[in-house]
Amino acid sequence: MRSLNALLASIVLLSCMACSVGPHYKRPDTNLPAQFTAPVASGPVSSSPQPEAADTQFWHSFHDPELTALVERALASNNNLRSALAHYDAANALWRLSKFDRYPTVTASEEVGRQKLAASQAFGFPRNGRYSNSTVNASWELDFFGRIRHNVESQRQQLLASGSDLAAMQVAIAGEVAQTYIDLRGQQERLRVARQNVENEGRTVKLVEATYSAGRGTQFDLARVRALYESTTSRIPALQSAIALDEHRLAVLCGQLPGALVAELDQQKALPDLPEKIDPGTPADVVRRRPDVSASEQRLHAATEQIGVQTADLFPRVNFAGLLGMFQYHSDSTFDGVSPVNLAALNIDWSFLDRGRVRARIAASRADGDAQLAQYQQTILLALQDIEDALVRYARSREQDDQLRQAAADSKRAADLANVRYREGATGLLDMLDAERVELEAEDAYATSHLESASAAVSLYKSLAGGWPQQPPQAVRAAKP
Repeated sequence: MRSLNALLASIVLLSCMACSVGPHYKRPDTNLPAQFTAPVASGPVSSSPQPEAADTQFWHSFHDPELTALVERALASNNNLRSALAHYDAANALWRLSKFDRYPTVTASEEVGRQKLAASQAFGFPRNGRYSNSTVNASWELDFFGRIRHNVESQRQQLLASGSDLAAMQVAIAGEVAQTYIDLRGQQERLRVARQNVENEGRTVKLVEATYSAGRGTQFDLARVRALYESTTSRIPALQSAIALDEHRLAVLCGQLPGALVAELDQQKALPDLPEKIDPGTPADVVRRRPDVSASEQRLHAATEQIGVQTADLFPRVNFAGLLGMFQYHSDSTFDGVSPVNLAALNIDWSFLDRGRVRARIAASRADGDAQLAQYQQTILLALQDIEDALVRYARSREQDDQLRQAAADSKRAADLANVRYREGATGLLDMLDAERVELEAEDAYATSHLESASAAVSLYKSLAGGWPQQPPQAVRAAKP
């Protein structure tokens, strides 16, 4: 009884002396500008509400039901998201595992056997016998210096970082689906323009052939108009190839075979509407929203906690151990030689002669923390650069889009007039062909510019990390037992 009281007194004394060693995490100060410097694009004034960066399900601002369906399908079935979810579940399991270190570890064991002793070992007793040993063991590390607490918090931050990685993967997948879909519709529009111009130039070829047959043209004129027709026709295979690649990519992003969506997507549709204005908010708001910044900070926090884990090795590690059991040995009846066994012990392990290795591990942890701090600061800078670049690209592409739309309309009007004037003999073939060539280039340039504007809008939403569903793929959750 006296030894037990001494043991409890030792535990209470050490508890009073306990403290959590190592640094305590504090979010680094970041010097962020009050506003973004890049221009904010705006379109025609609309009575509908303007989309903001933090709007949920940003793709609804493009007013395209098929785009919405594809994004939601990808978020539910994409295999990269399923992989990211598995990494998140693994981190969650490791965090739960680390929390068990706070509590005693209890194990039970049973040993049964027979033995035969040599005559010189039996000392006159029976040489043959059976024995059994039943024990219940308990051990408990008393976390006086915070080693376990630091480790649990480190694992929790790693779990949060995995969750942020999952959110970042959602951003990447939804953004890629939207950009690929927009590229598909843009390439289909360019294909429509090319086919329309091929049809127009085909009629011009027939007109020139008829003129030549009537003796009013030359072989040079006929060769020149056929060359323009063939040049325009040559654009079609490349555009068809680009369309097929986009269709295959969308199917794979949605977790399906490459050809699964060809029939659904082959039907040409117009490019989605562009949002009139996208409000980027403030840099501080965006930094709080972006999952890559959150993941970087959470890994910095985890690295800081690991310094505490290593620092705790400078101090004694205290373990409380206990054992209850029963040992029996018998040669005749099953109740011979029953003996109870019990043990209560306080173990203090202090490798005070190994401080050089411990300090080396602490130095390595501090260096890792410095690296994570630099990475966190760099992630913020890259995030701000990403947003500034996206704002500039979207604003300038909208300006270019407006100018090329007018250029395409003017070029079409000029080509129509040139065709009428040629039929009436008021202008030469060269003027008409030049007008048709300019019309094709202007319409193709406008289609490409409109595609780039829509893609820039998606890139801006992606850089602002607004409107993304912060939830795991439902199909994966449904498949889990």
